[in-house]
Amino acid sequence: MAATERSDRAGAIIAAALALPGVCAHAENAPEHGVVAVKYLHYQDSQPGLQRIRVEAPSLYVLAPLGSRWSVEGSAVYDSVSGATPRYHTAISGATPHMTEERKAGDVKVTRYNERSSFGVGVSHSSERDYKSTAGSFEAGFTSDDGNRTWNFGLGYASDTIGSTNDATLHESRRTAEAQVGVTQAWSANDLFQLNLTYVGGRGYFSDPYKEPDIRPRKRDEAIVLVRWNHYFDGAGATLRSAYRFYRDSFRINAHTLGAEWVQQVGSMVTVTPSVRLYTQSAASFYFDPVYDPDVGAPYPPGYFTNPPQYISPDQRLSAFGAVTVGLKLGVQITPDWTTDLKAEHYEQRGSWRVGGTGSPGLDPFRATFVQVGVAKRF
Repeated sequence: MAATERSDRAGAIIAAALALPGVCAHAENAPEHGVVAVKYLHYQDSQPGLQRIRVEAPSLYVLAPLGSRWSVEGSAVYDSVSGATPRYHTAISGATPHMTEERKAGDVKVTRYNERSSFGVGVSHSSERDYKSTAGSFEAGFTSDDGNRTWNFGLGYASDTIGSTNDATLHESRRTAEAQVGVTQAWSANDLFQLNLTYVGGRGYFSDPYKEPDIRPRKRDEAIVLVRWNHYFDGAGATLRSAYRFYRDSFRINAHTLGAEWVQQVGSMVTVTPSVRLYTQSAASFYFDPVYDPDVGAPYPPGYFTNPPQYISPDQRLSAFGAVTVGLKLGVQITPDWTTDLKAEHYEQRGSWRVGGTGSPGLDPFRATFVQVGVAKRF
């Protein structure tokens, strides 16, 4: 798979370890009960005329209290990836190479709980044939005397090694540092508000060795603002979870995400959660719209060989587009200690769906389906 795709997944591991952006560190007692959860994810994406990547990913999560002041939690996941080599532009040649890939990843975090504060340290590692990532994190949370406000802080650092199955001489690296500050405030008995500010600084190799031409800056700075608001409706016995996320980076990509979930309790055992997420982004400053010529091969832009630009990429993920995700989750409390859940989501991306500007032309629709089933046991 492309290195940038793997870096996105590695970033997700770092974010999970740091809770960036996510639920802030809780300043409270250690959990009274442990949890073991097993999940299985199936993912399939496609474009017109091409079934692309398929992923099968079982995972395990364990949380265990260690006395009244400590807890340890960890997870492990195995990804089996197969399918057609991803398109880096809309058009496609007659032959589509087949690819397979495996990824193993895991993380562990230890947390110390005080009366009104908590401190957590975590490490994570992800490995596959041509990409390895190791990360560490620290997080802290502080709760006000009345218990209505929590401040959370997080720091993280990741070291990545990047190679290529197409180029045995490629031995690149990337270093990424993350920092976050956030506050969670209970406005009322029914309203919870959260604000997180995150900065990510990366230095090293950001190009994609599986795309040609693809030369990106060796520096990427990212700024993220995340706002969440949860409101409980007494009459309906339901909670509305809403979120807005603004993203900006030194590649000149600006992105907005607006999401909402309706968590509906049905009886005493069942929870139904429909969701929707809207996304739009501008193109990177060095993205160009490729035109595929089957006689020439890779879609080099006019003048590339006589006056090549410093940075260039036809990667569709760096284009200007909009996307919509709709989902539905069903949760069942089988017994006081056993729960199970089933979640399905459908994602669709199109250039014409960009909001606030013109989308990149010539992009075929991109679609993806996620299905995840899980079971958890409290002990």
